[in-house]
Amino acid sequence: MDPKLREPLFNVPGIVIGLIAVMLLIYGFGDSLLDEETLFVDFAFIPARLGLLFGMDPAAVLNARVLANPSDANRLAASLAQEFAIRGEVKPWTLVTYALLHGSWAHVLLNSVWFVAFGTAVARRFGSVRFLVLFAVTAVGGALAHFATHSSEVIPMVGASASVSGAMAAAMRFAFQPGAPLGVFRVDDSLAYRLPALGLGSVFADRRVLNFALVWFGLNIATGLLAPGLGLVDSSIAWEAHIGGFLTGLLVFPLLDPVPRGPQA
Repeated sequence: MDPKLREPLFNVPGIVIGLIAVMLLIYGFGDSLLDEETLFVDFAFIPARLGLLFGMDPAAVLNARVLANPSDANRLAASLAQEFAIRGEVKPWTLVTYALLHGSWAHVLLNSVWFVAFGTAVARRFGSVRFLVLFAVTAVGGALAHFATHSSEVIPMVGASASVSGAMAAAMRFAFQPGAPLGVFRVDDSLAYRLPALGLGSVFADRRVLNFALVWFGLNIATGLLAPGLGLVDSSIAWEAHIGGFLTGLLVFPLLDPVPRGPQA
């Protein structure tokens, strides 16, 4: 029998399946171990808490917002910020753990689908340990990008979108080449994930990669800015975190890539 006929229908690396399983289990059963409020308070990323690490006073910013607009939502946000300031709890692990939490089944399932699509190629190239490092580092990059634009925000941010975006950016460094996983002329599987990666300059010199990146950036910004106002989603979309994860994945790729770079890098 032809060996190709014996290939599994879904040939997804174990590390990708494992991370998706963790995300699904946490969403499905996390509140049976911890109540939802505790889960989000202790493990979601809340920018105002990180601001305490840099000597910021989110309560002052939000109290000024209450004076300008004394709505119940603004009063609650200011009260939470004051509580964070009193406790002084930064919870730095939330820079990563928020990526394992999600707000709905649609949220976690959509991230899982994109994670399979782009994480598979990168995980096969990197191996499990390097891929876990990429997941964590891009989660941090996404959280920091969100913090840079929402430093006094008390609304928790959750979701693996920043890490998914980071995997997508990492895949761009090698997956569009001829013979690569997304290339037109694909070589044998064992070689498709071992081709030398493009250097950063070469990435944006490739019209296909550049067009892909521009469309991705445009969709993220448009969706993040317009979808909540149009009522397409129930909550705001942290599009800045997506872009932060994407840029982090693009930049840290050569530090994690085990394949020697070619002359074009």
